[in-house]
Parts: sequence; structure tokens; C-alpha cells
Amino acid sequence: MNKAIETVIQTRRSVLELVKDLSIDQLNKIPPGFNNNIAWHLGHVIASQQGVCYKRAGIDMRIPDSFFMTFKPDSKPERFITQGEIDEIKVLLFSTIDQLVTDYQNNLVTTYPAWTTRYGVAITNYDEGIGFLPFHEGLHFGYVMALKRAVLAS
Repeated sequence: MNKAIETVIQTRRSVLELVKDLSIDQLNKIPPGFNNNIAWHLGHVIASQQGVCYKRAGIDMRIPDSFFMTFKPDSKPERFITQGEIDEIKVLLFSTIDQLVTDYQNNLVTTYPAWTTRYGVAITNYDEGIGFLPFHEGLHFGYVMALKRAVLAS
């Protein structure tokens, strides 16, 4: 398996471990000084991975468009995320990666346009797109850590 994908899997396991004892209200809370919540970050990493690995390659994403629109880059929490939706997110955190592994092994992506991330990282091919995922997931893991501290302190 691709090392970047292995890193994403471990990061997602770690973030779920970090938030496992939080209530649905805590997952949805937007503390002062923040513009999003833990629930949004959990959905966002899925939406971003789908955008990087499928949408940019011109391939249908493995999530509904409505999910993508709710959690895409530059979005923010617009409503309370229910327990059922959190349960779906927990499943999607790993099922989308399992599907990525299958699609990667089957060479599903044959063309991938070059682009530059908002962080100034130039991505010139599909492997580089996948290689960017651990950075992005780690960034949001850090936000979740900060949000958890703020939620528990309030």
C-alpha cells in the first residue's frame, strides 16, 4: 500500500481516538475564536480527499455531492450535525480510503491535471495528490486537538 495512504489511515484512527468521548453537542460546538467545529473537520478531511483524488481527476466522487458541498474547502458548519451523520462520517473515514486503495491498485486515474494547493504545494500528478493528503490530514488533526481543548475548557 502507498505510504501516504497508510499515514492517512493512522491519522484518521488517531483523530477518532482523540474525540471518542466527546458528546454530539461537543462535536458541534464552535468555541469563541473558531469558525468551525470538530464534526466539520471530520467531514472535511473526507470531502477534501475525495476532491483531490477523484474530482480533480474528472472521476465521480465516492460520496454524495451533498456531503461534499457540506464539508468542502471554504465551507463552514451551517447546521447541527446529527449523531446519525457522525456515525456515517466515522464509516466514511475508512470506507473512502479502502475504495481509494482499490481504485489506486486498479489504476483508475489515468489523467490528472496539475494544480497548486492553497498552501503553495505544486501537485503535478496523481501520486503527488495522494502524497499531499497526510499534510492536509495532519493540519486538521491539529485543529481538532485545539478545538477539543477549547470545547472542554468552556
